[in-house]
Amino acid sequence: MNSIAIPATRTAHDEESVPQAWLTRLVLNPSHRQVHRDLGNTAALHRRVMSLVPDNLGDSPRAAAGVLFRLDTDRVGPPVLLVQTQVAPDTGRLPNGYAETRTRDMTPMLTALRPGLPVRYRFVGNTVRRCGRNSTAGSWKQAIPLHDEDAVQWWADRASAAGLTLHSALTSASAPMTAYQAPTARPDANSTGTSRRQNPRVPYTATLFEGTAAVREPAELRTALLAGIGRGKSYGCGLLSLAPALQDG
Repeated sequence: MNSIAIPATRTAHDEESVPQAWLTRLVLNPSHRQVHRDLGNTAALHRRVMSLVPDNLGDSPRAAAGVLFRLDTDRVGPPVLLVQTQVAPDTGRLPNGYAETRTRDMTPMLTALRPGLPVRYRFVGNTVRRCGRNSTAGSWKQAIPLHDEDAVQWWADRASAAGLTLHSALTSASAPMTAYQAPTARPDANSTGTSRRQNPRVPYTATLFEGTAAVREPAELRTALLAGIGRGKSYGCGLLSLAPALQDG
């Protein structure tokens, strides 16, 4: 939905006050060998997404390029990967046949945000709560997955902080997100027997939220759209998508 721009009249003031950003929609080719591999490993998918932006962006390249992404697999047809960047993406760096791509300038949508504007939203969040020092639910800083009403409250709090007034919220479990990180040590090449090690598995808990809302604070909402919301941004969480919503009556 993020790829549908909200109509607005641009002004010089608007364009100067809003950072430039792009949204790229990739309709993935599920029969492509590298697509199949990337869909099975969120860490590999993250590396693929980062291939769209320049190299040598420092110690935090994702944040430096403003990269956010979300994999939509709950619709009819091939999986769709949405990639948002604050530097112009280079889809020519993708393998041949990997995806059909379309890139849009987000400036019209960002400048169209006004108080009271009705919107539809789509968002995948890393719905967890970190345990405090005295928590009885788990050890300090342990991530506890949230579900049902707790997950909705998690989203309601963050949506409000992002300048949205929620009108409705439908939730469903997001597609499983599992990253396989590189092993911390290599097996001894000269050893025998069962010395071969597998990459550590890192599961992530995520919830898909969809519904309607109204813009309350445009500046706060622009910040949330560009920076992302919550944790797990390197694993496909945090990208908020907006589209126009018809007003009642």
